[in-house]
Amino acid sequence: MIKGTFPIDKFDGLRTPFYYYDCDVIRKTVEELRRWSQQPIYHIHYAVKANANNRILKFLSSKGLGADCVSGGEIEAAINAGFKPSEIVFAGVGKADWEIELALEKGIFCFNVESLPELEVINTLAAKHNKKAPVAIRVNPDVDAHTHSYITTGLKENKFGFNLSQIDEAIAFIQQSENLQLIGLHFHIGSQITDMTVFQHLCISINEIQESLAQKGVTVEHINVGGGLGINYHHPNHIPIADFEGYFKVFGLYLKLRPEQQVHFELGRAVVAQCGSLITEVLYVKQGETKRFVITDAGMTELIRPALYDAYHHIENISSEAEIELYDVAGPICESSDVFGKDVLLNRTNRGDKLAIRSAGAYGEVMASRYNLRQLPYAVFSDDL
Repeated sequence: MIKGTFPIDKFDGLRTPFYYYDCDVIRKTVEELRRWSQQPIYHIHYAVKANANNRILKFLSSKGLGADCVSGGEIEAAINAGFKPSEIVFAGVGKADWEIELALEKGIFCFNVESLPELEVINTLAAKHNKKAPVAIRVNPDVDAHTHSYITTGLKENKFGFNLSQIDEAIAFIQQSENLQLIGLHFHIGSQITDMTVFQHLCISINEIQESLAQKGVTVEHINVGGGLGINYHHPNHIPIADFEGYFKVFGLYLKLRPEQQVHFELGRAVVAQCGSLITEVLYVKQGETKRFVITDAGMTELIRPALYDAYHHIENISSEAEIELYDVAGPICESSDVFGKDVLLNRTNRGDKLAIRSAGAYGEVMASRYNLRQLPYAVFSDDL
């Protein structure tokens, strides 16, 4: 079994569970991201919701990325980490007044607006602060991302954005509002997409929408295609970097832009997922009637994705080179769903062994909770060991 490279000897004495971030992986990932997105009209906004660790945010801001935020807290964290407000986009179906006012005060690049009532509130608050709020209409193009239903966001029955039939009304409201400025269209159809034809379909839909609006005399300066590019959870050692080449080539080939239009991308998981692993220690190996269970000191409180989405994560016993055996890997939380994997192939496992739950750099540490009054996990970076 091919395993990742971990400084297991330097993990001795560290309290588990913790998140381990491989700095070399994230550096190489950003290099590849930059390599394939070099067009001057392309703008990358890192989706802060994927991982808001301050050190990771500082690294990404230092590489010239913008930020995609979905809360006031994320806006504050992004600015504190060095992201320029002029390169921050603010999405979210439920923006509170204080969050809107914070974004207006900081002078962010754009609000990705998701409903007519939200437009009304932003207009009112912008008038209160004597500002003109730049907005992009988030459009549901009714493109199926062919991913888990919980992370599909671009269908007309999803809670996000405007349906196609509502676009004209939204544009009319913005045009008659003194404190709103329409600068773009925003799309985001889902997450963990690895089939590039899905993005091709998105491009075709955007082209049709743009053509329809152009016939009505409406053009915008910015097209935001969202994010959603997936990673390979099954083979993090063989395929540690997302298919940025294929992703950007799709938009280059199929997205028909108007003169001077700029394109914005909101990538999160593809940037940070593969650099992170959850390191946990084996508490017990329990023999059941038909199965053996590995009980770890990490649980759904540290990594909720398997319990929430039935998500797969590759798991390695980084303490053992013994023969391969079959286990169910479960955590200590008082919930039956607190299982990281069933029928997992691991080198023979014993109490005290350390496991690495891979591809956990996105939606891992940032979604941790204190359920059962557990301590939050901490982070360890490879450059510090």
